[in-house]
Amino acid sequence: MPLPSFLSSLPDPALWSAPLFTLTEWAIRLTMLVYVPQRRAPAAARTWLLLVFFLPWLGLLLYALFGRIYYPKSRRLKLARINLGIVQLRARISHELPQGPLPDALCQTGSCLIERVGSFAPMRGNEVTLMDRYDEVIATMGADIDAAVQSVHILMYIYADDATGRKITDACCAPHARRALQRADGCAGRARRAEGVHRETARGRRTGGAGPADAFAVGGSQGQERPLRPAQPPQDRGARWQRRLYRVAEHRRCRIHAEPCQRRLVARVTGPVVSQLQAVFLADRYLETGDKDLGAADFPPLAPDGPSIAQMLPSGPGYGTQNAQMVLVSMIHNAVHRVVITTPYFVPDESFLQALHVACYRGVDVHLIVSQRIDQRFTQAAQEAYFGVLLESGVKIHLYRPAFLHAKHVTIDDTVAMVGSTNMDIRSFALNAESALVIYDRDVVSKMVRIQQRYLAASDTVVREKWAARPLRTRTWQNLCRLADSLL
Repeated sequence: MPLPSFLSSLPDPALWSAPLFTLTEWAIRLTMLVYVPQRRAPAAARTWLLLVFFLPWLGLLLYALFGRIYYPKSRRLKLARINLGIVQLRARISHELPQGPLPDALCQTGSCLIERVGSFAPMRGNEVTLMDRYDEVIATMGADIDAAVQSVHILMYIYADDATGRKITDACCAPHARRALQRADGCAGRARRAEGVHRETARGRRTGGAGPADAFAVGGSQGQERPLRPAQPPQDRGARWQRRLYRVAEHRRCRIHAEPCQRRLVARVTGPVVSQLQAVFLADRYLETGDKDLGAADFPPLAPDGPSIAQMLPSGPGYGTQNAQMVLVSMIHNAVHRVVITTPYFVPDESFLQALHVACYRGVDVHLIVSQRIDQRFTQAAQEAYFGVLLESGVKIHLYRPAFLHAKHVTIDDTVAMVGSTNMDIRSFALNAESALVIYDRDVVSKMVRIQQRYLAASDTVVREKWAARPLRTRTWQNLCRLADSLL
């Protein structure tokens, strides 16, 4: 059938479609060249611009989905109110607890910086127990929940429908006044499969089997139900609000090794610093639900319970600074004898990398413990691309063999230990909402050092000469993945 006369008079699409496509590609490149550097750190901007210049349309799509750092004004205002409340709380309790100097200059410098960027001051009178056996952690958590008489607040990253998750659900459903907040931003699919079981269990124990709620909060004898955040990705996706504090899920056993496929370290804490953990929980609850109930009734007693000085270090995009990165870099620069970093993912930014270099040149004994195999292929290749420069400056790198080492902790000299959810990578420092406990206690540090020594005994040390002799194709692949370090 012949085309209408007005269509036949139009130019052949083959003549104008290619130039138009080229024009749009250059429009994307030039626009992103102006836009991206305004929104991100230089290293991250270079990574995104490299992708955009090679693949404009794909780069634009990926940036729209994952690259924009947008933190809504409403959340910034909420966080400002939270920080003000924390300052008021600190003023109220400061005269109730014993005060005194910190062990040394390193502790004093670090604690002052944490107080400045994270609002929490160091608190005395805490008991810190380190646990690196997952079964022991779950059993202890269940026992503590079962022994609670006032409230139980749980903030977690993954809550899976398995034997372990059901243990915690059963403990939470005991006849006490308690609440649980479930966060599952990073595992929405798994959480959706699990949440029906958990919600049915929680509600069934109270009402005899009604349907699932939007989210569950286990009440006391009155059968209270408090609607919380559903287990789904957040509305403000650009903010990357992914607080990773704890994972309740059943560990699968490795085929070769008798121990679980993941190795972790958890700190059980009692004493006044628990009020700071509680403040982090209530802050997240306020950010997600708008609940302004931050009264004293939600905080545990502040009576001293042990010898340790401890301090919470929260971080996330809402703070305006990379809190955890700043504190770690400062402490590494002030280290005198030894730094040991244990992390599942090591993709550092330039300042963190330089701090390790300088520490080695100053004569500090620096150790990095990572897994021999990790669960993210690109991230593993990217972190391995840093091994060469680390080895040249004197950093000792240890590859843990038996399992995926998902523990995240640091010891500096004999006086400072840090444990929490913070990975030593750009994404964790800049994009994720994380939380860590910093402990100023020689006894706790020595216990963590003994755990680290067990890791070292089960690790292979990377030899500089052998690493430099790896095949060219391996080095090329690692360096290409390193170019995307800000995206991992």
